[in-house]
Amino acid sequence: MKRWTRFTAAFTLSLSLALSVITPAQAAPDTSVTNKQNFSTDVIYQIFTDRFSDGNAANNPSGSAYSANCSNLRLYCGGDWQGIINKINDGYLTGMGITAIWISQPVENIYSVINYSGVNNTAYHGYWARDFKKANPYYGTMTEFSNLISAAHAKNIKVIIDFAPNHTSPASSDQPSFAENGKLYNNGTLLGGYTNDTQNLFHHNGGTNFSSTEDGIYRNLYDLADLNHNNSTVDKYLKDAIKMWLDLGIDGIRVDAVKHMPFGWQKSFMATINNYKPVFTFGEWFLGTNEVSAENHQFANEIGMSLLDFRFAQKTRQVFRDGTDNMYGLKAMLEGTAVDYAQVDDQVTFIDNHDMERFQTGSNRKLEQALAFTLTSRGVPAIYYGTEQYMAGGNDPNNRARIPSFSTTTTAYNVIKKLAPLRKSNPAIAYGSTQERWINNDVIVYERKFGSSTAVIAINRNLNTSASISGMVTSLPAGTYSDALGGLLGGGSITAGGSGTVNAFTLAAGAVAVWEKTSAQSTPVVGHVGPMMAKAGTTITIDGRGFGAVKGTVYFGTTAVTGSAITSWEDTQIKVKIPAVTPGKYNVRIGNAGAVQSNVYDNFEVLTGDQVTVRFIVNNATTTLGQNVYLAGSVSELGNWDPAKAIGPLYNKVITQYPTWYYDVSVPAGATISYKFLKKNGSTATWEGGSNRTFTAPASGTATVNVNWQP
Repeated sequence: MKRWTRFTAAFTLSLSLALSVITPAQAAPDTSVTNKQNFSTDVIYQIFTDRFSDGNAANNPSGSAYSANCSNLRLYCGGDWQGIINKINDGYLTGMGITAIWISQPVENIYSVINYSGVNNTAYHGYWARDFKKANPYYGTMTEFSNLISAAHAKNIKVIIDFAPNHTSPASSDQPSFAENGKLYNNGTLLGGYTNDTQNLFHHNGGTNFSSTEDGIYRNLYDLADLNHNNSTVDKYLKDAIKMWLDLGIDGIRVDAVKHMPFGWQKSFMATINNYKPVFTFGEWFLGTNEVSAENHQFANEIGMSLLDFRFAQKTRQVFRDGTDNMYGLKAMLEGTAVDYAQVDDQVTFIDNHDMERFQTGSNRKLEQALAFTLTSRGVPAIYYGTEQYMAGGNDPNNRARIPSFSTTTTAYNVIKKLAPLRKSNPAIAYGSTQERWINNDVIVYERKFGSSTAVIAINRNLNTSASISGMVTSLPAGTYSDALGGLLGGGSITAGGSGTVNAFTLAAGAVAVWEKTSAQSTPVVGHVGPMMAKAGTTITIDGRGFGAVKGTVYFGTTAVTGSAITSWEDTQIKVKIPAVTPGKYNVRIGNAGAVQSNVYDNFEVLTGDQVTVRFIVNNATTTLGQNVYLAGSVSELGNWDPAKAIGPLYNKVITQYPTWYYDVSVPAGATISYKFLKKNGSTATWEGGSNRTFTAPASGTATVNVNWQP
């Protein structure tokens, strides 16, 4: 079920309540840090660790790597985990309503100071890893990292780590002495460097020109030593490393540069996480302004990982920051993403981050409006550190300055403070459908609806002219509703009649208002399932409302799960073990103890088992114009012989060249698989001749299959 298919649906108006004043809804049970698969009710705060707070000056680097006053933004400035702990304990984050923090990659980085064009650069950002199993000492010790986890959890704050398995550090193919030669260490033991790479730990195909997805995956990103994920040592090392950080208690993972790693390997990486200790995981796939990518959507729908929603961010910036699009464009983005992303509620929304200019360019109100829109929209909202302090700055590194203040009195801080808690107290904001209720170029009023709970949000981006709103109909029960922002952004109250019609009102210039009502849910409504991909026997979490206190039934397609396989059942949350069904995609729904059925939550993938990555190569597969080569086979991961679900198109330009094709594919570990290659042009499929091929996947590590096309 695509979330935005409900955008234009007619809602059954709840007319039974006649209210004169709606008081704030009592908060629903908090999902807390124990629910590591669902972040829909959370607000993430992205922290560049080195630029936040220096809590322990003793761990600051010395010499040319350190800028004491942060005047050189390419050097370390001293921020660390103790500084974050201090801001957790003093209430700065919880006071803002933050329930999750996303911190810089915590692993040990190189110590070299690299001179680029006369300017010194360091690994302050955390993206130049040398050892994924050790801590960055300039951020703190492993003990301090554990202390950070404990301090955050004590305040019901989840901890997300950045993780960059695409590469190690800058290297030069012909200068082994450049920086640290991209060297990779395993808990202190050297595995190898970029030059003299006898173990084939890295790709050596030159730098990418970004001309194609294949080029970006199998060539270096700039001068960063690109890891070879088809190498069993690299594969095991990275999967063991993420297990180590999971064992330390992290609650989520942000994966860097997902567009630049083999998609099959990433699916096996996600299977490793989900079959071990599943946590909410989202990746970075950069999209430019007005860029819409089918590959981006396919990745989010098939790999088991959510994405940073750049499409959301870029359109929000156009509408509220730059004035290059209007509210109709905003509506179109919401409609389009809801169709294109199978789980649009799991995509991480934002207005700026460390890879783009900061949102703030002069008008505080524009930023405040964009924050309000993000915090009340579908998805998982992420706030970049310092946005609440109106930090400005151009591209890297100027968008990564040290936070100037920890004021709790800015309007932006208080917008977040007032709206963040609504994601927990009103399920319409966390899980609801979205419907536009009133719109013109400068004004949008949209409704979020989930079961019997509703929120209506109105935004007038015109800072000079008020808007007269009339003829608006919502799902709010009859009554008068005050602005949940308390007038902070110029909003006032509205009155809804018995038919849902809202009395005419004026939305002030630049105003934002939020009106909401949470009602008890008597019938089951599923809002979230996570993780969305795992093998049978793995416990998943189902969140929503109205499940009841007595165990009912969970359905995977037509398979009913009851009894001890349902490990917990509460009115807002169910934990259930995936049944031993035929691997493939399933709709998930529940029936309460009274056999009342919920809505369907679709696209859940039951894996055949643990996953490994296999590179399939086929030689002499010549094609005609419009044809591409694909792979299909006897397991769900290879489409169960369905040409429409075949893997591909395969690549043929970097690792091998046409007419030799290749692809790295996630397949069941240890399984004997029948497979064949085929050529597709649109819906027309031409299979290779001969008998079905057979291959037994390794129990662990990676493998390569190299065969000739069968005429």
